[in-house]
Amino acid sequence: MSRFRYGEYDDGPDPLAPPYDVRAALDELGRSVMEGARPLRALRDLLRRGTQGRSGLDDLLRQVRERRERLRSSGRLDGTLEQARALLDRAVGQERAELFPDPSDDARLRESELDSLPADTAAAVRRLADYEWRSEAARRSFAELRDLLRREILDSQFRGMKEALTNGSPEDMRRVGEMVEALNAMLEADDRGEHTQADFDRFMAEYGDFFPDNPRNLGELVDSLAQRAAAAQRMMNSLTPEQRAELSDLMGQTMAEAGLTEAMERLSGALRSRRPDLAWSGTEEMDGAEGMGMGDATTALEELGELAELDTALSQDYAGAGLDDIDEEAVRRALGRSAVDDLARLRELERELRDQGFLRGSRDRMELTPKAVRRLGETALREVFATSPVARPGQHSTADSGQAGELTGASRPWRFGDEQPLDVVRTLANAATRGRAPGDPPGRLRLRADDFEVAETERRDASAVCLLVDLSYSMVRRDLWGTAKQTAMALHSLVTTRFPQDAVQVIGFNAYARELAPESLAELEWEPVQGTNLQHALLLAGRHLDRHSDFEPIVLIVTDGEPTAHLERDGEATFTWPPSQDTTALTLAEVDRMTRRGAALNVFLLADDPRLEEFVDEVARRNGGRVVRPDTARLGSYVVHDFLDRRRRAG
Repeated sequence: MSRFRYGEYDDGPDPLAPPYDVRAALDELGRSVMEGARPLRALRDLLRRGTQGRSGLDDLLRQVRERRERLRSSGRLDGTLEQARALLDRAVGQERAELFPDPSDDARLRESELDSLPADTAAAVRRLADYEWRSEAARRSFAELRDLLRREILDSQFRGMKEALTNGSPEDMRRVGEMVEALNAMLEADDRGEHTQADFDRFMAEYGDFFPDNPRNLGELVDSLAQRAAAAQRMMNSLTPEQRAELSDLMGQTMAEAGLTEAMERLSGALRSRRPDLAWSGTEEMDGAEGMGMGDATTALEELGELAELDTALSQDYAGAGLDDIDEEAVRRALGRSAVDDLARLRELERELRDQGFLRGSRDRMELTPKAVRRLGETALREVFATSPVARPGQHSTADSGQAGELTGASRPWRFGDEQPLDVVRTLANAATRGRAPGDPPGRLRLRADDFEVAETERRDASAVCLLVDLSYSMVRRDLWGTAKQTAMALHSLVTTRFPQDAVQVIGFNAYARELAPESLAELEWEPVQGTNLQHALLLAGRHLDRHSDFEPIVLIVTDGEPTAHLERDGEATFTWPPSQDTTALTLAEVDRMTRRGAALNVFLLADDPRLEEFVDEVARRNGGRVVRPDTARLGSYVVHDFLDRRRRAG
């Protein structure tokens, strides 16, 4: 029998995890847009906080910053100096112990030489370079010190070199020198345009054990070496001036003894010239209790540099930022596979929002598509109904023939301007009955205008709907901006989807009034202008009603302030506070025109202001409409229900 083992899946994102609900994500994004955020900012905020219980960029950023803090507290940067001083003191102590029992003048002379050693570790090491040790233990300690310096210094330039030089044999050091010379020769050939991939492959075949990250080409090798060299330089910059001078001196001695001074200088210059964009001059604060060797300290600073770049990419706070800027391999190294999976999910969500036709544009400029706007309108309507359930709207039919509704089964000749569906069968039958005219091709029917017939439908009363929404700055201050936009989108969605025979117009007004197209409603941004020009809004609404004079007029006004602006004869708006008599009189004149059109004005009052209440009461008295003081959190419900009530009465 076959045997099976079951365990946690760790080879990528869970293949059984449900995908993102893209429509739900769009609704969440849309709510931010409704509150005034631009689509690009709303998308970035969505990706930052995550959605549907999954991590966003902020959570990854938090993990990166926690990792940086742990690294900073992992040790101090002067560990190599500390170790070198300890080995030097041990060697000197062992030598003194060997000399103390010897009564000879040579022993006293040697003790005097040891007494005169400078306090600076590098200077002391240089002084002892040619000293003939009497103590074999001291000799081994000093050799250990020099081996430590070779391995740590080279490890700070080539990751993993410390392990590669564990034995520290002359043959190992000779091979290191050959590798550096071959690397310099390869870089110089590349500068002349003579380098090939085959050259690189031969180099890696011989020296690949020095490069555990296994670069695939010269570019990757240069990037790896330059990043480490920059980290080593930042490590030196982060030491005190005294520590830096002492360590530099030790490095110089060590490279000179190994015969690598000139080759390493050439390599360092080549790396700097190829990657001047790296942080060669920065510093880092390391506050751990234990000292770190140069190699480990360089590795820590290299990782800190990578985390700093990852922090910037995850923050997405720069122009043109995008998820593609985030290095997936850097995320994997810093945070592990689960973080990579979280990033992949976010990229999938952004891609689906585009591929499904909800977002379009570039990194710097993004907008909602008409499809997305329709979805947000449907969502706004659904949320409006959820706040206050009402009966499902009916269709209010009459027996008259009209332009919309159910088919009656009858047809009539087409007249110019008819919008009823074409009766194809009767139209073709008319052409066939008329017969072929001379010159008509055989087997074909030629249609004329008088052949067309349209199918008659039940007539449904049509309404001309005007929603006038106050967009003055006070609506922003009272936190009504998003509510007003949601109300407008909900009403527009209701009318266009359930009463397609109606003509709806949304008008926004502050200092001036303007018609708001449905695709611009969601992305409408507030304007820091003064003025509540209801007169201009009523003027535009009146034109809409006049264009549909045979429709039932429905006018709804949402405002939080009395009129403070009006149009002069030259078309310029005038703002005054307190409102002038001219503003009030001209606005009421438009109210009277609405009354003569038979349009009742229902005003939704969003503020407790005695002057505003006095004005709207006068509007209601002159016009016969209603004044409604809604709960602002349920404004959309009040407006939509008021429209449905009036629509039913009209039907």
